[in-house]
Amino acid sequence: MGRARTLHALHRATPVVSAVALLGLLAACGNGADSSGSVRTPAGTSSRTTESVTAGTQSPTSPPGTTGPATSGTGSRTTGPAASTTRCHTSELRASIGRPSPGAGQRNFPIVLTNTAGRTCTVRGYPGAAFVDASGKQLGPDPKRSPATRTTVSLAPGRSAWAGLSFASPEISGARTAEPEALLVTPPDERDSLKVAWTYGEVPVAGNESSVRLTVFQPGTGG
Repeated sequence: MGRARTLHALHRATPVVSAVALLGLLAACGNGADSSGSVRTPAGTSSRTTESVTAGTQSPTSPPGTTGPATSGTGSRTTGPAASTTRCHTSELRASIGRPSPGAGQRNFPIVLTNTAGRTCTVRGYPGAAFVDASGKQLGPDPKRSPATRTTVSLAPGRSAWAGLSFASPEISGARTAEPEALLVTPPDERDSLKVAWTYGEVPVAGNESSVRLTVFQPGTGG
């Protein structure tokens, strides 16, 4: 009787033990652990997959084929060799007035700059110009610039460039006039002027049609 009760108790306990063992096995599989208790790494993965790959990449703000941002203040890059010449300085030039070419009610004079230096240099744009009396006082307002496209004129030693100076004939325009002692000519981008004697009579300094106009420099002497 006692042995029968013991066997019956064991028979009832066996399913409970089996169920506990089965739950433990399922839990181990769900955690990725094998029978030894170590954590498995899923197939096809690596511990390096969370690292960022930087080799062979560029900054998204740099265009392809560039090595960095532009360094100039305008944001542009140098795309060619540096210029082999520089602008002409006042000390390297001689100023003169070329042959006048009167037009219909107009008086036109070429302002000529000649390279006296031993190197090639350049001029670009408009000259500065002012009529002055014997005391150096300016006569009339500053000349106006006629609209034109500026070009760079390269001057080898001894070569010249010219810019036009023109105004309406005073006897036709009725402007008030004065007779200058000289014309002061300032090369483009320079501060020092060259003094040229003025021997062509009166110029307009005030009143109707009194404007004096300048054009950009071109190669040659304008004659």
